[in-house]
Amino acid sequence: MNELSAAEIDILGEIANISIGNAATTLSMMVNHKVDITMPNVKIVRRSEVLDDYEKKCILVQIHYIKGLSGNNVFILKEPDVVCMTDLMMGGPGNSEGEVGELQLSAISEAMNQMMGASATSMSVMLSDMVDISTPEVSTIDVDSIKTFEKIFEDGLEAFVKISFKMDVENLIDSSMVQFYPISFARDMCRMFKENGEKLAMEA
Repeated sequence: MNELSAAEIDILGEIANISIGNAATTLSMMVNHKVDITMPNVKIVRRSEVLDDYEKKCILVQIHYIKGLSGNNVFILKEPDVVCMTDLMMGGPGNSEGEVGELQLSAISEAMNQMMGASATSMSVMLSDMVDISTPEVSTIDVDSIKTFEKIFEDGLEAFVKISFKMDVENLIDSSMVQFYPISFARDMCRMFKENGEKLAMEA
């Protein structure tokens, strides 16, 4: 079943808004610039549509949940945005020209580790369960092929939850970040979120 109810989409949007909001605050401290994000947009996409919004190369960040949640999800970032973010992290003016090399991959891995660590902390509160992640796995992917994406989800999933939001870093970055995860993972989060809400309501 590759559909989510309206209630589930609302819950996923609420979870993403809070957790990614905390991640953006962490990124803001790392780049020493204000980071603004929009309310997330939640929808179901097919595997073949995953990279439709990207040109040339992009950066794939894979995150495994090792406590509280079972599964993994990925973020996709545009190459110029990664170059700009990592330049800011290293005290530069926010140059976005050039290609992503080992230095940039290492820096964005650390940034995503701290950002998603902050996200996991906020999810722990929302779900009333300890949520922890592994160190993110970062790689460059050519959008002409989705082989790397296919390897991440080897069980042949054909549909995913796509959560996208606009991100602005003080006129240096005006772009978007996109998160994907399996529908089963999304349903697990919704179930835990509702169960925690019911528990808190009974205790009130």
